[in-house]
Amino acid sequence: MMYMIRRFILLMTTILLVSMITFGVFQILPGDPVRTMLGTEADPTQIENLRSELGLDRPLYEQYTDWIKGLLTGELGHSIRFSMPVKDLLLDRLPVTMSLAVLTLTIVLMVSLPLGMFAARRQNKLSDVSLSTLTQIGMAVPSFWLGMMLILYVGMQFSFFKISGYIPWSQSVAGALSTLILPALTIAIPQIAVNFRYVRTAILEQMQLDYVRTIRSKGMSERNVMYKHVLKNAMIPILTVFGLIMAEVVAGTIIVEQVFSLPGVGQLLITAISNRDFPLVQGIVMYITVAVVVINFIVDILYSVLDPRIRLR
Repeated sequence: MMYMIRRFILLMTTILLVSMITFGVFQILPGDPVRTMLGTEADPTQIENLRSELGLDRPLYEQYTDWIKGLLTGELGHSIRFSMPVKDLLLDRLPVTMSLAVLTLTIVLMVSLPLGMFAARRQNKLSDVSLSTLTQIGMAVPSFWLGMMLILYVGMQFSFFKISGYIPWSQSVAGALSTLILPALTIAIPQIAVNFRYVRTAILEQMQLDYVRTIRSKGMSERNVMYKHVLKNAMIPILTVFGLIMAEVVAGTIIVEQVFSLPGVGQLLITAISNRDFPLVQGIVMYITVAVVVINFIVDILYSVLDPRIRLR
């Protein structure tokens, strides 16, 4: 219990520090959101009235306190560009981004884990060397270039795949998959390469330990050795890397959503930055921060489940 409390305190501290940095950065950036809303021809009286209405004429510590209270209650302010609550904009775009992230992580897990185990069992053989070479190339491929190649050579050749737009799951499951599968592969392929190498290394390290030789000497099948003992003990380093991959996937959807014109949080962030919509940018940055920190918190809790000794440290 104390381990979980310590991790939760660290989580809240991280979110608080990021919120302070985020708020402070947007206060020193050039540009006036009030002038953006009213235009260059607005008179000083209109500017002052709107500044007062938005609370921008108050001291910074009061503005920050109100913003933090809003974060705790889900009220993230109003978008300058869209003239609507930031919360509503995020809730409208989140299903697209979360669907993309979940599909991407599913692909990464389903492909990298079996391949890593297969390569570890066939160490230094042709299949292992071939997979290691392919994943080395996969790690070096930029996601935006990979996305364009998938559009040209897959999306343009097969009618099932949609290269832009989004079809909600409620409207058509097949339609949603047709719009998400190529973006998901764009993000997943480099992450598969990363996770494959860590899975392979972690399993090879376990297979060289004395307890594996002891289990084998008792006549246990290779399948049982791998799944009941080696994989379980290798899960902590694998879980560490997968946690980092989850965080990268959540943040990495920004570029891919632009490439495939997906109406998700990433595309919304680019629009907000282009229009100097600071309240919206702040809200999205905090969403990404909370998502990454919560993922790390869940990974820490899973550590303690896999290895109870961690709770005692």
